[in-house]
Amino acid sequence: MPRERTFVLLKPDAVQRALVGAILERFEWRGLKLVALKTTKVPRELAETYYLEHKGKPFFAGLVKYITSAPSVALVLEGDEAVAVVRKMMGKTNAAEAEPGTIRGDFGIKIGRNLIHGSDSATTAKREIGLFFKPEELLEYARVDETWLYE
Repeated sequence: MPRERTFVLLKPDAVQRALVGAILERFEWRGLKLVALKTTKVPRELAETYYLEHKGKPFFAGLVKYITSAPSVALVLEGDEAVAVVRKMMGKTNAAEAEPGTIRGDFGIKIGRNLIHGSDSATTAKREIGLFFKPEELLEYARVDETWLYE
């Protein structure tokens, strides 16, 4: 049975603070399967498309400037209810309000440097995956622990 896929972007602050491994480890420990991964310096055009819903808002230019400022890591995770699981693991956008034990609660400092983005729905995930990955970059494989993760 196919599992749900979600898109995650580890933002420039996560890369610059050397938190990529620690964050990926949490997803793998939770049982989410990594099906695509790449380091990228997000081009301006892609950033503007990616943040399209924020165009015209006062913070749009700052978002684009930030996300294009340094490398990010884009990934696709797969698992049961992957979108909801990843969002819960990330914690609230504002690190000051994020629960301890969440990625932002443990590693975040400020709302504008919140380390990570995760798709908010399966529909958004499909769109975002398509922006960052070609279909042939998405792998299909079985992990040896899947029989212990899924009923």
